[in-house]
Amino acid sequence: MSSFFTGSVLDNGFSIGPVLICMAAAVVYGIAVAAVYMTGRHYNTNFVITLALLPVTVEIIVMIANGNIGAGIAVAGAFTLVRFRSIPGNSRDMGAIFFAMAIGFVTGMGYLFLGLVFLLINGGMNLVLSALRFGGGRQKVRVLRITIPENMDYDGLFDSVFAGYAESAELEQVKTTNMGSLYELTYHIRLKEPEATRDFMDALRTLNGNLNIPIGREHSEQTEL
Repeated sequence: MSSFFTGSVLDNGFSIGPVLICMAAAVVYGIAVAAVYMTGRHYNTNFVITLALLPVTVEIIVMIANGNIGAGIAVAGAFTLVRFRSIPGNSRDMGAIFFAMAIGFVTGMGYLFLGLVFLLINGGMNLVLSALRFGGGRQKVRVLRITIPENMDYDGLFDSVFAGYAESAELEQVKTTNMGSLYELTYHIRLKEPEATRDFMDALRTLNGNLNIPIGREHSEQTEL
């Protein structure tokens, strides 16, 4: 039991008892990582299940390759031949994957107490920063693209709508589209009330002839895993 706190439970060599303990710990830690990820956000069920099982998968690979150069090279080669894909995710999804993999590596080496400490610190900070909405000051910033006919004067055209719905609105770019018959105006805006987006877009549509008006976040975080 002392090896749990002072070092690796595998220090005395591989045996079925310590191996099963490490696997059980990886499963429990993986479920905890998935629980942290699910807190206070929408999530995909398949991704959460994969996240919960990822540590034990990494753990058993590390155990097999530990101290065996040939096995390590074989595992590395196998991973280079596989291209992992999933649904589009964001930076938090990527962070959760690395979190789960780190837990798997630590438990695979038998450092269960270190894995527990890492889980508590990383998971705890994740929950605290999410609760404090750390870094959320710019979440209202959106990119708004408005298409208008080429014969329409856009200077000040939407000022009244912006004054009613936006804290700020800056014209970033103007470009022609559709063989020069249309203008596309790109604004960076800060909405006063994000839930009023539909009313905001309806007000804009009455001024641009009901042409295309996409609106989204300023920085797209979608990644392919």
